[in-house]
Amino acid sequence: MSQSYSQSKALWAITRASFKAIFAHPSAIVFSVLFPIIFVLIFGAFGRGGTPVYRIAIAEGCDTTNVFFQSMKLNPQLRIIEYPDTIARNKDLLKGRLSGVVCVKETKDSSGVSRFSVDINSTSASNNTIDALKGVLQFEAIKYELRESGSKMDHVLISKPNVEEVRPYRQIDFVLPGQLGFSILFSTLFGVAFTFYGLREQLVLKRFYATPVKKINILAGIGVSRLFFQLLSVIVLILFGHFALNFTLQHGVLTFFEIIAVTIVMLFLLMGVGLIFSSIVKTDTAIPLLINLFGFPQMMLSGTFFPIEVFPKWLQEICRVLPLTQYNDAVRKISFEGQHITDCAKQLGILGIWMVLTYIILVRVLKWE
Repeated sequence: MSQSYSQSKALWAITRASFKAIFAHPSAIVFSVLFPIIFVLIFGAFGRGGTPVYRIAIAEGCDTTNVFFQSMKLNPQLRIIEYPDTIARNKDLLKGRLSGVVCVKETKDSSGVSRFSVDINSTSASNNTIDALKGVLQFEAIKYELRESGSKMDHVLISKPNVEEVRPYRQIDFVLPGQLGFSILFSTLFGVAFTFYGLREQLVLKRFYATPVKKINILAGIGVSRLFFQLLSVIVLILFGHFALNFTLQHGVLTFFEIIAVTIVMLFLLMGVGLIFSSIVKTDTAIPLLINLFGFPQMMLSGTFFPIEVFPKWLQEICRVLPLTQYNDAVRKISFEGQHITDCAKQLGILGIWMVLTYIILVRVLKWE
């Protein structure tokens, strides 16, 4: 009587062996854990240097045709940001990306002389720039007074800024999600691509293929061990950021697990990309080239180190379809804004499209020998 072959035991044996192989290379730990932590510390400590430029938005009902507003627009220290709606504007206010929302109104006294009132609305997230912004506006007011009358006649009244108290937005709240994406992007691609390529070149996969083990279990065993290792590095980074650098987890443990869930989706996508690269190359020296071609544009264009809003509008549209952008945006929405994974349907949908396309290509190009 023949004994049935245990697919579950085969899956467990492959997973365990592959996981042990990961820890046989200390470089995996360095690049997945220590290297991102160093980046978190460096970029988290960055401040703003050079000539200060204050980002402002214009409030509804603001008179943008009067002479004082036109003079204000020409000030090189003021950058007026336009938003499609107040929701997007208020998000930037909460994150301290705007110094304030400015409203300029013109009135005329009985003698027909124009007088201007300037109101500033901001949040405590921009505490470090509000006073400086008011100083710039006061300087513009003085220039206007001297230009119009040759002396200060109080034609321009700048009111005290109205500051709403909000949750503090720290640099680490932007930096750490980007470092999570940076870590899993390159570590997963290099790990999966080189592991699968090595197993194929050493004919290990061919021997597996000759056994009763199902092909899906072979891929799952190799992939799950790599994904589990990457999840460990993500957990270390999140906990380090939260307890050492006060990284925001808005809903505590729930937020933590929702970030892990989004990370798992991203890891499955990257695993497919890594398998594609390992299957189409002729030599292992070509793997880093493909990974860099895929990874470095995303590293620079996906909001990893700085917001994509610094790019021109046409380039921002390209940035928004990249998978790493969606991962970074989803993690930031969940961690700081307090949204849940169900609120990240757009980000998960774009990642899902990338995943479907990736695995369609993988089915066509995957090689076992």
